[in-house]
Amino acid sequence: MDRYELRREDYSLSADQADLQAAYAKFFATHCPIDVVRAAEPTGFDKSLWERLCGTGATTMALPESVGGDGATLVDLTLVAEELGRAIAPVPWIDHVVAARLLARIGDTESAGAVAEGRQIAALAPQLGVTTGRRLVPAGSIADHVIVREGDEIVRLSFATRPAKVDNLGRLPMAWVDPAAADSRTVLGGADALAHYELALDEWRLLTASALVGLIEQTMRIAAEFATTRYTLGVPISTLQGISHPLANIAIAVEGGRSLGRKAAWYLDNEPEARRELALAAFVFMSDEAAKAATMAVQVQGGLGVSSESAASAYLVRARGWPMAGGDVGAAALRIAELISERNIREGVNHAVTDPARV
Repeated sequence: MDRYELRREDYSLSADQADLQAAYAKFFATHCPIDVVRAAEPTGFDKSLWERLCGTGATTMALPESVGGDGATLVDLTLVAEELGRAIAPVPWIDHVVAARLLARIGDTESAGAVAEGRQIAALAPQLGVTTGRRLVPAGSIADHVIVREGDEIVRLSFATRPAKVDNLGRLPMAWVDPAAADSRTVLGGADALAHYELALDEWRLLTASALVGLIEQTMRIAAEFATTRYTLGVPISTLQGISHPLANIAIAVEGGRSLGRKAAWYLDNEPEARRELALAAFVFMSDEAAKAATMAVQVQGGLGVSSESAASAYLVRARGWPMAGGDVGAAALRIAELISERNIREGVNHAVTDPARV
């Protein structure tokens, strides 16, 4: 068995990767307590936290060494995303690194330095199938560069006055972006630009899925800590099947989503065309599980859980809102079916060439 075949079945972390995740867990625990999250809700963005995060190299690590980055793998990036989700941090790191990686692949060097270091924020429109007209961009109200698909072209937009933030369920710095209203419009890339953009959409969904892993693991901890300190009939409510069984289901979802995300990341890095449906599958799975887990955490806490002061309520709105920033989750599920069908047809044709008896 060669090392690639082995790695397809083993998604354990190296010592360096474990240290990386621990470092960002400590960073967010130190700099992003729940009061920081609450204070940033009106704008969906904490500039000070963003600058601190960029100072750790979280933006440059995502880029290839050929453009001055650190060449981190997608598995590495899922670890940072997981900790960001655990803290529900009000920073556009996922949108920015995905857009920056896209600009690097396409070869756009005009804004490379400022974007790489996070001094200018880049974002993209992650909705599947939206190719014309205005669309919602999750970081649109704070982005200096917005990348969208317009027909068969990939375009980088800039605005002298950024679009206004719109209210949304996930407390994101979301805005309607109209390409026709942009002050600057640059067509990016050549024949491969569309393929690069499709890959960026896969990466956005993969990293969002990883953020949701961290988010629901934290909601499980919030609910579990509460359940072990509240008693009924002389026993902790955590011993009741109506509480303990759903918490166990959340733990299973966390591990399943984490493994699926790392597997998808490895394939996108090493064999991007082999299993492209995995990133979408991780996103669809975690979108569903995050909403259920966060709802359960609120229910465990009862009246306290639905109060505006409760951390559980903050996690609930993001568990429901973050996936919706990518548009209809059902569109991602449909895309999974299309990718699998295309692969089956392709492999069937290959089998027909090599072994007609298999068709």
